Amino acid sequence: MELRQLKYFLKAKELLNFTEAAMALNISQSTLSQQIKQLEDELSVPLFNRIGKRIKLTEAGELFSEYALQSINRANEGLLLLRDLKNLNTGKIAIGVIYSMRILFAKILIEFASQHPNIKIQVVFGTTKDLLERLNLHHFDFILTFHEELREPHLKYQTLLKANMVLVTAKNSSLAQKTNISLNEVAGLPLALPFSGSNSIQFFEESFGQKNLVPNVCMEINDIPTLFEIVKTGHWHTILSETSVNDADVVGIPIDGKQMRRTIMIISLREAYEKKAVTKFYDMLAKI
Repeated sequence: MELRQLKYFLKAKELLNFTEAAMALNISQSTLSQQIKQLEDELSVPLFNRIGKRIKLTEAGELFSEYALQSINRANEGLLLLRDLKNLNTGKIAIGVIYSMRILFAKILIEFASQHPNIKIQVVFGTTKDLLERLNLHHFDFILTFHEELREPHLKYQTLLKANMVLVTAKNSSLAQKTNISLNEVAGLPLALPFSGSNSIQFFEESFGQKNLVPNVCMEINDIPTLFEIVKTGHWHTILSETSVNDADVVGIPIDGKQMRRTIMIISLREAYEKKAVTKFYDMLAKI
């Protein structure tokens, strides 16, 4: 069994068409068909049902695909290790970041990129749920996100910092001079919040629910700068992590309660090889 055969099989599984898979792999269809047939002969079980020009994955093929993907990922990790050993100043890192961390993260990103200009950096912003799903698919080297839930054994967790959740209001608002505010008071205010499904909103839905409070949510918006523009009008307020607040025309008022202080973590796959570039990035993040 060869890695090449596993790659051919996984591409055919993805496209469910031998012709399209062969084109994507830049090989002939006959070569693809022959290699997959050899793989099936070695396994003594068909991986695809051939129905005319169409193919469909068998139950055995579905089960085997998980192990084939693991083999490809492990082989790729071995190649990364060898490349790092050869040249520590090249490579690529992919990072997933929650929206609330974008300001602090941008500062570290600029510093890192300035010191290591030959390392390509891919950054994706998203919700905790989306980022965790993509991390499990090996799309990221690590993610930065809030995390207070049960820990998964296949993931590695490193605490980065603690952040207060705050009510964000206009600088000229009647609330702006308050040094703190209760969740009861917040529930009575007209709120424009990050879009439903974000980790922060789930957190506050639970917090309000524990006190049997029903917040006055008027809008849900999936862009923090737009939320700030809405808040600046003085008619609405929002709830965010203090790490999100960097606009001179708004202020963040800490919300009372021990549970209003949240943990931002670095999360990575426990068994994945950790590139030298990633450890360097960790070192810079530790300075936050």
